[in-house]
Amino acid sequence: MPAAVPRPIYRGDALGAFMARLFYPAARRGDVVEDLFGFPVSDPYRWLEDGDDAHVRDWAAAQDRLFRTHSTGWPETRSWASLLDQVSSFGVSEPPMARGPVMFLAEQLRGDEQRRLLVVDAEGNRRVLVDPAAIDPSGHTALYAWWPSREGERVAVQMEVAEQPGSDITVLDVRTGETVDGPLPRARNTSLAWLPGGDAFYYVSRVPDEELAPGDMRLQRRVRLHRIGTPWQSDAVVFGGADAPDHYYGLTVSADGRYLAITAVAGTASPNDVYVAELIDPEAPRFVRIVDGRTTGARVLPRFLAGGDLLLVTDYQAPCGRICTARLHDTDPAAWRTLIAEDPQAPLDECLVLDDPALPRPLLLVARARHGTSTLTLHDLDTGRLLTGLPLPGAGVVSSLRTNVPHGRHAWFSYCDVATPPTIYRYDAISGTTEQETGATTAGRTAEIRSRSVRYPAADGTEITLFLFTPADEREGPRPTLLYGYGSFGMPMRPWFFPLAAAWVGAGGTYAVACVRGGGEEGQYWHDAGRGPYKHRAISDFNDAATWLIDTGRTTRDQLAIYGQSGGGLLVTAAATQRPDLYAAVIAEGPLCDMVRYEKFGLGCTWTDEFGSASRPEELQWLLTYSPYHNVTPGVPYPAFLLTGAVTDLQTGEAHVTKMCAALQYATSSDRPILMRREPDTAHAASPASKERAMTADILAFAGKYTGLSPEEPRMCVHETAVESR
Repeated sequence: MPAAVPRPIYRGDALGAFMARLFYPAARRGDVVEDLFGFPVSDPYRWLEDGDDAHVRDWAAAQDRLFRTHSTGWPETRSWASLLDQVSSFGVSEPPMARGPVMFLAEQLRGDEQRRLLVVDAEGNRRVLVDPAAIDPSGHTALYAWWPSREGERVAVQMEVAEQPGSDITVLDVRTGETVDGPLPRARNTSLAWLPGGDAFYYVSRVPDEELAPGDMRLQRRVRLHRIGTPWQSDAVVFGGADAPDHYYGLTVSADGRYLAITAVAGTASPNDVYVAELIDPEAPRFVRIVDGRTTGARVLPRFLAGGDLLLVTDYQAPCGRICTARLHDTDPAAWRTLIAEDPQAPLDECLVLDDPALPRPLLLVARARHGTSTLTLHDLDTGRLLTGLPLPGAGVVSSLRTNVPHGRHAWFSYCDVATPPTIYRYDAISGTTEQETGATTAGRTAEIRSRSVRYPAADGTEITLFLFTPADEREGPRPTLLYGYGSFGMPMRPWFFPLAAAWVGAGGTYAVACVRGGGEEGQYWHDAGRGPYKHRAISDFNDAATWLIDTGRTTRDQLAIYGQSGGGLLVTAAATQRPDLYAAVIAEGPLCDMVRYEKFGLGCTWTDEFGSASRPEELQWLLTYSPYHNVTPGVPYPAFLLTGAVTDLQTGEAHVTKMCAALQYATSSDRPILMRREPDTAHAASPASKERAMTADILAFAGKYTGLSPEEPRMCVHETAVESR
């Protein structure tokens, strides 16, 4: 591909004098225009999709040099990195998995690039079972997932190497730490369920490439049975076929090992099927579909109860979720018995059965989110009757409920809020007491943060929740503000602990999180209201949040930066292309930008339920209305942009970043730079800790430079919570 002459940026002010010395790397504008159902769709940077092309590599390398040159003008990057280091957390952030007499914990200490897997015996002795640093000192090999057997004698472990497509499973002897089986290949994003005895498990793996058509990038997964000590090539396929190329499968085996349940969902769609089989022959189970997702149009997650009945967590006829019980082979939802009714003001997060024989009666622990913060309630498992509420340390977020397997007496959960790193608590169902067990800590002191939840009106009158995090000694007047959002796949935004947010507020800024439609903050209907043909609502909700922050005097256009990751990267780039006048800076990490061709990159082909497909005329129109790449307009003074991503991104694909960068650099008439920051040898959502910190420090330095925020020393932690309305 021929190279063009680099295009200089000429400006008249002081910033322009500096910028005039910089050149955007040449990016030839091609003449690709496709006729899609009568719509002429221009794609001038189609050539950048070929990352292996020498001209593309040269252009990307020039962008790397541009970023390095420009970022040297951010003198406070080192100060941001120091502040970020003080508020970053380390230690144990997830509850343990308790199997038999052994507990399994993941821990990441200060200075560790990746977390390691620990085991704790009945006497409380801790030892390292898996240390990624011993496997790969470079830090690019991560502990991805682990599944202990029910007896705690073996554990299946999955490691992930940067963005390599294959994630193998190995099986370790917990006592010795030696490998007893594996590796089992092609098990990326798998589910795994052990049979009692620890000699076999079900898992999910992709069909070997040699059995697929050339270039087939669909999931093509199968559920298999593996017996310890046998070659993976002999693993029997028990579920899945070519008629379900984009299905994800979730696996659950009953405590007695008699039954297997499989959830099957196409891509990111909400409705799922549920299949149940009695394991008379584990290698050839005969499944009965007890839930038809096309009929219910709902999500149904099954768990086995003692005696063979099912506990169903579902949003069927309950957008905010309810908990039901059903007989094993009930195929009619009308036969389900509601155990815990829907609360329209508090979406259901998760639940946990406590059924230790020493308990007077089996219990059900239920976590909900009310106005974005968590509640925990305890119920009688047989009747659903509310017994008590469990006190929590504050108005924060509870996650990852876990208990002993196969029968639980204790419930472990993680709690955090914007100023408190994840902390593990243990509830004892016999004594009725809750105690802090362990948790992550910060390297220094977290900032004083005041947290509040406000409601602002969207353009159509819908009230949207906005979390605001400000310094506790709040003064009057506008502040530099960093506004975050996601708005896809039904993922709810909550007041989580986030080192970037703590550092920003510690420097005196406001950090805001907009709970726009398309997320799951208000249940399934909130997700439905912002996906497919309604995705534009998520974007307008986000711009309305920015407008509210400006109109209420909390910030100004020159002090407002926006930040999004992955689906949130789509949100902020679309928001900025629609309303560039609202923002001083935009940071998009691993974004989706070309929504006409997103299905051709990474896992995009599995996301059509969320966004729509360009292969259908009506849905193409949805996509074109907001696709950031297709809505870049020459001559517009765009905000400063920082587009970041992994060089090899198997989820979204690198082309979104490169094409959007080239389009904006060509179009903008602004003094503010359009920069691309690429990260080699990392993943879409996980990388070595040092690389993550360096990325975050650059994001903070970039946002601070273009909003006028300088880092300060954090103060002692004080955390308040309030709820306001407009």
